[in-house]
Amino acid sequence: MMCSVLLGAALLLGLYALLYRRLRRAAPPGAHPPLHGRTAIVTGGSGGIGAATARELARRGARVILASRSAARGEAAAHRIRTETGNAEVRFMQLDLASLRSVRAFASAFLREEPRLHLLINNAGVSAGGQTEDGYGLTFQVNHLGHFLLTQLLLERLQRSAPSRVVIVASRAHCSGRLDPAALGRPGRGVLNTFQAYCDSKLANVLHARELATRLQGTEVKCYAVHPGFVNTELFRHMPLWLKPLFAPLAWLFFRTAAEGAETPLYCATQEGLERFSGRYFADCRPQEPWPRARDDGLARALWEASERLVGLAPRRPAAPATARGQ
Repeated sequence: MMCSVLLGAALLLGLYALLYRRLRRAAPPGAHPPLHGRTAIVTGGSGGIGAATARELARRGARVILASRSAARGEAAAHRIRTETGNAEVRFMQLDLASLRSVRAFASAFLREEPRLHLLINNAGVSAGGQTEDGYGLTFQVNHLGHFLLTQLLLERLQRSAPSRVVIVASRAHCSGRLDPAALGRPGRGVLNTFQAYCDSKLANVLHARELATRLQGTEVKCYAVHPGFVNTELFRHMPLWLKPLFAPLAWLFFRTAAEGAETPLYCATQEGLERFSGRYFADCRPQEPWPRARDDGLARALWEASERLVGLAPRRPAAPATARGQ
């Protein structure tokens, strides 16, 4: 009996160690270039991966704009980062990605007040049901449509400030995405629909980076989609109450911290020599192959054109002729 118990405990410990190693794999060490004179926007910068990303950018000397919905949380996060890093160039600007009107107001204010933009970190994300004031599903608008519009409105400033980068925080959940460009953003109901909308939005993130890179060929604006790992943040705070007691222990045991989750976004935002990987998908600070749907250039183009229509933008001509990009 005792031998069986010990064997079972050993197997459980071995499984835990394997899962811990896979889910919390450390990023490879690398140089941390200084960022003095560089300006960065981090959406969702008041907490989680966004705050950890903003803190490290500020620590390296960047001017950092925390773009988030809550003024109270945003101001508090900006004050905390200024205090911890000694960098006074950290400020909060209000941005609600669930409102296209708010996205336009943020972009207008930023372009009026800030002369340069070198790093745009599209980090904010939710997994929740509901419908936005614009009539789209909350998860899809916050995770993709709002960021798509924001990127387009700031693209000229990124080009004028080049070399510059756009980092889009995606997820391995893109593997379960099923995008239909003719039915984008339709709100659904129920837990399964909410999860599917999240997966669809993450597939859209990977495709957005791919098509953006195609359209920016020949420029010094580079972009990357990143999987930060499975991170213990407030992303799933809207999940049903009955699921939280099951989810919380798993998140505590196996998921990465926000600082660990920020490693790959920071790597793609700041590491030198990544220009040839523009448009690629990164995980654990390395380029990796995304799911086949995320490598579909036709789907990426259809998503782009549908997104332009949904956010009310006139079609923008690519910066350079699109050519085949290595897989």
